[in-house]
Amino acid sequence: MIKLSRANLPIVWKAEKPDDAVFQLPEKVLQFGTGVLLRGLPDYFIDKANKQNIFNGRVVVVKSTAKNNTDEFAEQDGLYTVCIRGWKNNAVQSSDHLNAAISRVINANTDWPGVLACAENKELKIIISNTTEAGIVLQAGDAINTNAAPASFPAKLLAFLYRRYTFFNGNTDAGMVIIPTELIPENGKVLKNICLQLAKMHQLENDFIQWLETANEFCDSLVDRIVPGKPQPEQAEEIFQSLGYEDGLMIVSESYALWAIQAKNPLVKETLSFYQADEGVIITEDIEKYRTLKLYLLNASHTFSCALALQGGFRYVKEAMNDSVFDHYIKSLLLQESVRALTNEHISKQEAERFAEDVLDRFRNPFIEHKWSDIAKQVTLKMRMRCIPLIKMYYEKFGEAPSLMIKGFAAYLLLMRTQQDAQGNFIAAANHTHFIAEDANAEKLYGYWLKENAEDAVNAILSDKDLWDDDLTSLKDFEASVMKEVGLLMNASLEKI
Repeated sequence: MIKLSRANLPIVWKAEKPDDAVFQLPEKVLQFGTGVLLRGLPDYFIDKANKQNIFNGRVVVVKSTAKNNTDEFAEQDGLYTVCIRGWKNNAVQSSDHLNAAISRVINANTDWPGVLACAENKELKIIISNTTEAGIVLQAGDAINTNAAPASFPAKLLAFLYRRYTFFNGNTDAGMVIIPTELIPENGKVLKNICLQLAKMHQLENDFIQWLETANEFCDSLVDRIVPGKPQPEQAEEIFQSLGYEDGLMIVSESYALWAIQAKNPLVKETLSFYQADEGVIITEDIEKYRTLKLYLLNASHTFSCALALQGGFRYVKEAMNDSVFDHYIKSLLLQESVRALTNEHISKQEAERFAEDVLDRFRNPFIEHKWSDIAKQVTLKMRMRCIPLIKMYYEKFGEAPSLMIKGFAAYLLLMRTQQDAQGNFIAAANHTHFIAEDANAEKLYGYWLKENAEDAVNAILSDKDLWDDDLTSLKDFEASVMKEVGLLMNASLEKI
């Protein structure tokens, strides 16, 4: 079968072919990371804008890890297919897009001077990153030089910006718009502070530090799109046959896409002109609303429902959503409790309901194989960060316990009623299935469940301030409501949810 490449485009069957002019567009974006999230979200938006003659710029990618071979990008001239598979309005959404946003990939470990040379490109105005949450860290001893790449991403970024500052003689017009997409709160602010600390540690001149701080825009951002990556071999072969070419860089993505970027400077919006191509790109002065919606409607609903789903014998999210009882539970959880708890002067009921309906469609997506056992990893931390605050919001608004949230919380408590095996692992059980509880608090919870009766165990867990940053027994009727659900769920079947 024909391999996807620029040379083979004229003979590729049925594919949406990029115009030859696309390959002549200037490099306007430096991207740290070759991962599927970046290729399925920012690069997707940029390619879409190029096809509409809006942005007219390409992405030069910096690769720093062993994952994803740069040779494959070179062999395919940066081309790859984004296969969008989703569910909307009770119907399947399916489309394939040939992406020509990436101009080339540079390996930072073997060609660091090549990366620094990009700093001398006046048209390059944007930096995007996704180096995982562990990537935005301060490594004090990380050297900054021109011969070898620094170990950490912030040091790489600082070295790049220092070269740019030097080459353009400190001109403020040479400043960059820098958008990290790592999933940490205030990622832009965190990255900027680390870069400033590194600059001072390396005793870089004050004029550069001032340029770094004032000429560059570090934007907080929030990304939200499930991009599982390469299709399974059988699915890939089916797509290859349909499209008429083979693509080693092909990725599958859900249809939902959000990239919220926080920026107050109007010049940022002008620079990020690709936002005009898709309503999924939102540039606003405050992205907190979008973070709140994602955290408490998408993430919290996963966490509330995962133990119940596992108890029901479901392996994947899509499988559970095909069950009418479970579908009713999670829909009611979102629309009757979570949305009502969340709406305020910043988030309207209409906005929250629309987001919740999108969440339900995403959960029902038949193409995404999202395992409940993966959602259950570190579930105690997730409960503390996502679910307990939402329960408290409900209490504050309505003065009573949210029954569906409490049902999910009670199911979580029972999921963490583990047994310890000979190797010291804590084994969770649900619907006759056993798996290791990957939870930093598994040992503590195991100890609590050793108490003589369930009432004492639940009381000890709820009153542990180290677990919840609060004594949850102080919430009106919370302990009694949780204990009632624990009792019901101990011998319940899914039909009783």
